[in-house]
Amino acid sequence: MLNSLSFFNYKNVEIENSEEIEKLVKTTFPDISVDTVPIDILYTDAMDVSKFVELLSKGKFHNDSMVLICGIHQDREKQNEWENLVVLPHITVSIDMFHCGAIFIRQEQEKEHFTIRI
Repeated sequence: MLNSLSFFNYKNVEIENSEEIEKLVKTTFPDISVDTVPIDILYTDAMDVSKFVELLSKGKFHNDSMVLICGIHQDREKQNEWENLVVLPHITVSIDMFHCGAIFIRQEQEKEHFTIRI
C-alpha cells in the first residue's frame, strides 16, 4: 500500500476496516487526504462486483483509480469475487499477487491480467 502511494503519487485514499493502516498512511504521508472523492486508491478486504459498480456509479473512482483488495485467495468465495471483478469491462489492469490483488481503471489501456508471486 505505502509503495503504491509513493510510486503513483496518489493523494486521495480510502481505507476500509483498518485503523492501523490508516494511521500508518497518515503518519508516512501527511499530505494525503483520506476519504475524499474521487478516490485515487481504495484499500479494502472485501470487494465484489455489485460494490464496485455502486462505487463507480457514485463517482468515487476516476480514470487511473486503483483498488487494493486483501485476501483474494483466502477462501473460495473471495476467489470467485476476484475472478468476477477481473472480467468487468471497467477494469483494464488486474494484478494477482496471491495475498492481495490490485485492479486499475485505465480506459486508454488494453485489458491485461498479471499473476505475480511475491
